[in-house]
Amino acid sequence: MDRFRAGRPAFGRLGRALALPSLSGRGLPSAGASALPRRGAGGLRRRPGALSRPLSSAAAGVRACARALRRHPRLRLALLVAILSTLLLTLGWLWLRNSSLVAVRHVQVAGAQGPDAQAIESALVAAARHMSTLDVHPAALRAAVAPFPIVRGLQVSAAFPHGLRIRVIEQPPVAVLVAAGAHTAVAADGVVLGPALASASLPTLPGGAVPPAGQRVGSRSLLATLTVMGAAPDALAKDLVRAFNGPMGLTLVLRRNLLAYFGDESRRHAKWLSLARVLADPSSAGASYIDVRLPERPAAGFAPGAMPPLSTGTSANASPGEEGASGEQTASGGPQPLGREQGPAEAPSQGSERSGAPAEEVAGAHG
Repeated sequence: MDRFRAGRPAFGRLGRALALPSLSGRGLPSAGASALPRRGAGGLRRRPGALSRPLSSAAAGVRACARALRRHPRLRLALLVAILSTLLLTLGWLWLRNSSLVAVRHVQVAGAQGPDAQAIESALVAAARHMSTLDVHPAALRAAVAPFPIVRGLQVSAAFPHGLRIRVIEQPPVAVLVAAGAHTAVAADGVVLGPALASASLPTLPGGAVPPAGQRVGSRSLLATLTVMGAAPDALAKDLVRAFNGPMGLTLVLRRNLLAYFGDESRRHAKWLSLARVLADPSSAGASYIDVRLPERPAAGFAPGAMPPLSTGTSANASPGEEGASGEQTASGGPQPLGREQGPAEAPSQGSERSGAPAEEVAGAHG
């Protein structure tokens, strides 16, 4: 037993002197090195202690706080009071926001108009009764008026402790879509509002099919026409009768069979402003059509045999021949004489035309 123990250091020194250098020469790891390399996630070599450093720092911080709490009893008491106060305040807030102390009891609804106004108000009031002024759910209010496509949005404000104000933002109908004998009101963004809002005072639009209420029309030409109608000023929107696509593009028919050539939906606000200026000028009285496809250069056309009124700048001493020549002249760059339109009104074939010429301007071409 003693001999074996005594011989072990010698055998160990002999092995290190003879065997280990030969093994190291063949590129094998030494006896003191680890047999397998340390690798992290993805097979990459990870530095020792890369994860232990943050943990050790956190543990050191916890130990320091514990030592501070043991040394200072007042600090322990303050920490305990803060934790209990936070817990009590949270529980109290959760109880108060759903209690009867702040329950909604008075609901004011404004902005709802038309035949569905009473139903919209009743739906909003019923939904608001299940809320409190500290816990208002706008999504529940919007879901309550989802069956009414005329409602575009809601503005909600709470009045502590029991009041709730709701403002309804509607999208009014701008036209009546007519298809296969069915009539339904349509908004400017193409949303079908239903037959209940169809009125005889609204302009009509022909359509291939009438979508269900709440959906949008699929025709791009109808959407373009509705967009133009939605941009009409209130004074001119009342005079709209119908709209169609003719040789001059998008054509609107106003009262007294006056045609307004818009062409397309581009620059619709500028075209409406130009049309309003032309109609406000006395020199456009009796015109059969007004072309605003170029808003900067509008033109008013007159039926055959109709004499356009003298403009303000025309001399009162002009001879009849001069008046006739000036009334029938078409300014360069203005619209050419038009043929028959695809509508109830007829554009002049050889009538006179007033455009933005320097000597005889129609209002709307001044700008």
